[in-house]
Amino acid sequence: MFIPHLKVFSFVVEKPGVRLDRYVAEKYPELSRTQAQKLVADGYITVNDHVAKAGLRLHVGDRVNITLPPPPPSLLSPEAIPLNIIYEDNDLLVIDKPAGLAIHPAPGHPSHTLVNAILSYLPNLPDIDGSLRPGIVHRLDKDASGVMVVAKN
Repeated sequence: MFIPHLKVFSFVVEKPGVRLDRYVAEKYPELSRTQAQKLVADGYITVNDHVAKAGLRLHVGDRVNITLPPPPPSLLSPEAIPLNIIYEDNDLLVIDKPAGLAIHPAPGHPSHTLVNAILSYLPNLPDIDGSLRPGIVHRLDKDASGVMVVAKN
């Protein structure tokens, strides 16, 4: 069965005696040890086709499979906030961000952000990794003004 956005990784253990969560975090540095522990606890990581515990000590030759769950659906909503566009092409959008506009929703400003404005301007912007920051390449503080680059793909 094909499930879109499902990511599966497999590897064979080469270093004995290391805990499963630590080995996964070392093998895939983009995952923290805490994230690896949660994936194990939620049953997304198996060892030799069996659900395992994070503290399992691995043996040389053990086969580890990691199935990353799909990202949660985006809860962001587009808002018609005017944008000062400096440059745009098929791949990127360059915006002059005014001071006082937060980049993305967070506690204290759940809406009326640059991301909400971008989603209104680019309704087909891909939701990269289920992120609350679709297309955002870098950040500026809420109270700072400056140029923002937005990736369109």
